[in-house]
Amino acid sequence: MSKYPTGAAVLLAGLAMIVTTPAVAQQDHEVDHANVPVVLERGCEVAIALAASPDHLREEAGVWAYDGEGFVRHRESGNGFDCIVNRDHARALKPVCFDAEGARTIVPKIRRFGELLAQGQDPGEINASIEATFERGEFESPARPGVAFMLSNYNRPAGANGVGWFPPHVMYYAPNLTNADIGFAPGTARGVPGLPFVAYQGPQGYLVALDSRAAEQPRTALPECEGQVDPPPQQQ
Repeated sequence: MSKYPTGAAVLLAGLAMIVTTPAVAQQDHEVDHANVPVVLERGCEVAIALAASPDHLREEAGVWAYDGEGFVRHRESGNGFDCIVNRDHARALKPVCFDAEGARTIVPKIRRFGELLAQGQDPGEINASIEATFERGEFESPARPGVAFMLSNYNRPAGANGVGWFPPHVMYYAPNLTNADIGFAPGTARGVPGLPFVAYQGPQGYLVALDSRAAEQPRTALPECEGQVDPPPQQQ
C-alpha cells in the first residue's frame, strides 16, 4: 500500500461523523471518465481556500488557485500562511491553510500533484511518482512542528467509497509518525472520538485530534460558490 493515500482512506477509517455527499455537482457526469478536477470560478476557489484559515489570519494569507493546468499564485502571503484547495482526486476539495513551514515544504507537493492530475494522470500513479521524488530529495518533510488549518465546511475527501464530508479541524506536522506509534487502530475512534490519529502517514504526515463539537457547528454555504459546489451537508 502506498504511504500517500489518494483519498480519505486514513481520515475516513472509524470516524462515524463522516457523511456521503456529492462534492461538485457539475462534475458528476465526468467522474468515471476523467481524473481532471473541475475548475471553479476564481472567486469561489479563493473563498473556499481562505475559509480554511482562522479569521485573524485570513486577510493577509496567501492563496494558490487551481486554473485547469495546475495551481497559480493568486495572492502573495503577508503573514507566512498560504491557503490552497488541495485536489488529490478529481472530485475532492480539501481547503487547507499552512503556516510558513508547511508552505515551504508541503504546498510544493500539493502543487505538483495538482499539475499531474490536471494532465489526467491516475492518482495512484501520481502518488507513486511523488514517493519517488521524496526518495530523490526533491521534496522534504517539515523541519519543525507546525499547523495546517482545515476550518472550512467544504472539506470533501474522495476515494474508493465515494465523496464524503469531514468536519473542520487542525492538523499538526508529524513526519513519519505511525498510528501504531500512538496506539491508534481501526475502530478506535468509534469508542473514544477525541483520540489523535495519523493522517497521510509518511514524510509529510499529520497528527489529527478531532473535537466532537466541530461536527456540530453550523455548516454555512459560501455565496461565492452558489451553483458551482454543493453546499455543506446539514447534520443528520
